[in-house]
Amino acid sequence: MPTWHKGTIQYQREEIVTDKRGDQIKLKTITEQYLIDAVSYTEAEARLYKEVATNTPNFSVKNISPVRLADVFCHDTGDAWFKCKVVYLTEDDRGRQRRIVNSMLVNAQNAKEAYERIQDSLKTMLIPIEIEDVVKTKILDVFPYREEAA
Repeated sequence: MPTWHKGTIQYQREEIVTDKRGDQIKLKTITEQYLIDAVSYTEAEARLYKEVATNTPNFSVKNISPVRLADVFCHDTGDAWFKCKVVYLTEDDRGRQRRIVNSMLVNAQNAKEAYERIQDSLKTMLIPIEIEDVVKTKILDVFPYREEAA
């Protein structure tokens, strides 16, 4: 079972700003978030540096925090990542109904497509589910665990 961590990085990028004095170069601080499958904070940080370093020079890791997700659904299309709150009811040993709440992540173009993709991914479940919430996240990319070639 994957252990997900959200990594936040920061870096500065030069921007050209035009005002009444002409063009000026200003530094803008950029903050980005990524999701990494790692067994520890140390591994999450190392993988974050490895994955992001090719596209983003001179960044620093500002935060790494664990994220509880029941599942992550990656599709070929979809620029944004949406966190979906999925609820289903089960019965315990005494016959009482229990409400189980899970968070899942899916990439899509918009919230409607995210809802439909979660619904499609969970259609084989034998118990009825309810998707209560679909929220767009600031996560730019997801890095699942991959076996390294020896």
